[in-house]
Amino acid sequence: MNVRLVLADDHAMMREGLKSLLGKEADLSVVGEADNGKDTIELAKKAGAHVIVMDVAMPDLNGIEATRQLLKMNPNMKVVALSGHANREFVREMLKAGASAYVLKSRAYEELVRAIREVMKGKKYLSADVARGVVDEYLEIASSKSENPAFVVLTDREREALQLIAEGKSTKEVGDALNVSVKTVETHRRNIMEKLNLRSVAELTKYAIREGITSVDG
Repeated sequence: MNVRLVLADDHAMMREGLKSLLGKEADLSVVGEADNGKDTIELAKKAGAHVIVMDVAMPDLNGIEATRQLLKMNPNMKVVALSGHANREFVREMLKAGASAYVLKSRAYEELVRAIREVMKGKKYLSADVARGVVDEYLEIASSKSENPAFVVLTDREREALQLIAEGKSTKEVGDALNVSVKTVETHRRNIMEKLNLRSVAELTKYAIREGITSVDG
């Protein structure tokens, strides 16, 4: 079987490196590339992808939300998460969103092909550092998890709006991105702040970074 892959990463050099790596495998074909979550979803549908290699931190729509929406659309699709760090919140939410593997970018050239093959067999794959973090978190008695996790208390639309606001988009830009009015965006922002008990955009931004909604780096 020829496995059709979509590479989703907002760094062009990273995509080029991965494409070169995967191009050496006769049974793996890169059928598309995207640099943000929204384009990834559209491309995955059009390309008939089997596996999405998904950067966790991307603009417009992060990898966690994109994974959630993709697998809701097609539960048979596989997602291999790719990240520059083993942030526990990112790992937890990517796995909850349905990702079958989580590979660190520093280990991509050694582990990515293996991870793709494993998920195509219906198995899971975690880089060693990620696996240790998952086990450590499971064993911890005191959880550092937020009292108001965004992935529980906010709607899908509110999480999308939160990411865009945290990325510094204006109200009009958020409205354009979500295809809603300025008034609707203001309503989303008010509801988000009430649900999360936050008082300013600065607090929203800090919260979004902490919860893995957006990131200060890739």
